[in-house]
Amino acid sequence: MSHVFWILILSLSILKATSLQAGSRTVLRLISDNNARTDGSDPKDYGVELNATNFDGVLKDTPATYAIVEFFAHWCPACRNYKPHYEKVARLFNGPDAVHPGIILKTRVDCALKINSDLCDKFSVGHYPMLFWGPPMKFSSGWKPNQEKRDIREIDDWRTAEHLLNWINKQIGSSYGLDDENFENELLPSNISDPGQKIGQAVYDVEEATATAFDIILEHKMIKSKTRASLIKFLQLLVAHHPSRRCRKGSAEALVNFDELYPLDMWSSDKDAAATDNLKEVLHDFQICGKEVPRGYWMFCRGSKNETRGFSCGLWVLMHSLSVRIEDGESQFAFTSICDFIHNFFICEDCRQHFYEMCSRVTSPFKKARDFALWLWSAHNEVNERLMKEEASLKTGDPQFPKIIWPPKQLCPSCYPSQGPKDKGSNQIDWDKDEVFKFLTSYYGNKLVSLYNEKDLLANDRTKVTLDDVVASTNAVVVPVGAALAIAIASCVFGALACYWRSRQKNRKPRRSWN
Repeated sequence: MSHVFWILILSLSILKATSLQAGSRTVLRLISDNNARTDGSDPKDYGVELNATNFDGVLKDTPATYAIVEFFAHWCPACRNYKPHYEKVARLFNGPDAVHPGIILKTRVDCALKINSDLCDKFSVGHYPMLFWGPPMKFSSGWKPNQEKRDIREIDDWRTAEHLLNWINKQIGSSYGLDDENFENELLPSNISDPGQKIGQAVYDVEEATATAFDIILEHKMIKSKTRASLIKFLQLLVAHHPSRRCRKGSAEALVNFDELYPLDMWSSDKDAAATDNLKEVLHDFQICGKEVPRGYWMFCRGSKNETRGFSCGLWVLMHSLSVRIEDGESQFAFTSICDFIHNFFICEDCRQHFYEMCSRVTSPFKKARDFALWLWSAHNEVNERLMKEEASLKTGDPQFPKIIWPPKQLCPSCYPSQGPKDKGSNQIDWDKDEVFKFLTSYYGNKLVSLYNEKDLLANDRTKVTLDDVVASTNAVVVPVGAALAIAIASCVFGALACYWRSRQKNRKPRRSWN
């Protein structure tokens, strides 16, 4: 077993290295590492330290609208004295506990390190510290002092935390303060006034929701003989239509290795709970959307309280995004896949039962993708109506994000040609369903992945994939060469581990069933 263990470690290292080279989202992990303290003190390093190897990748992959890069030298006394000021402002914007997330990414580059010499020259760094501001994607081109029409600007008023924050407020028309503590999600008001501005950031929440869902499935040992088929169908749906490319690749890898990892005879009477625990250990490091998906860093789905929104919001966005990406011939498959997945793997009992009851009311198969998308939209509004009443009576809702009928009139005026009595629910609204479908397709389709498109993350993934392709060949996914090599190695290792595990179980004496 020791040989297999070391092969697994090697393959996981290759996967990690490949993800870093691809510019994967290491920024949140870097913040977490900076803040990992063993003495119980408050974390103080919120600025993300970059170097020449990850500079372009991290800035390309951040969901933030703006970035600030401080070029400094660790031996410089002025830089050391300025760091507390820089960190006071970084606390507001960086990390999973940021007061104003998704707005600005604050980073630092140590020019005293030889690895960063060329990078600092690229920005004409002539004194320490120097601070630059601009769209994250534009930093790859560097900065020259006499360059015209520059996207990157040198910050000229940064001497104290107060001065730097005032400068930022002037640039983006905000009124942030250094003492800001209570989180206020700026994303919803922006969405109401500008539907396309922030929904693109929800793709990160969809990734986290997908990863969380599969973590729950493994943690609660929910893959059993009766649920195995429904999970396979849902994975097929994700491979073809998940809005995140990294989640499509992870779902494909899980699907390719599913028979080895979860063989049909796994639940026979001669298997025991210990065998399942062993398999869980083998799969511990496997992540459906890759290893760099952070936890607790909800952006579009972040509530004003820790216990509100988050996972449930991300799961709804995922389902809506799937519903507008399918073709007509896939509509019934998508319907049954989602209904079965929620029924078998969503562990909030009341919500699971309500969703299953709504699915059970459908008596005729879906033949049009439009009909399925509108059914899911209607089901979501029905859930919201139920929760509105419960949360109003129990005072358990999010005060900043109360449940509403979706979409609100501010987002889709054309969806509301006329309206019945106010506050009577979705059924009293005379919806223009053609306009609703157009809105859903735009909002959860193109706009949801707009951030990915802007960052060119989908440049190598333009080919349309349908469920027919996936069902016929579950590994038909286009990936970069480096990632493909890493996935191939990891797949072989997982397969070898699964075979080894199965051979061990055949030699075991039967004890008792874990079901």
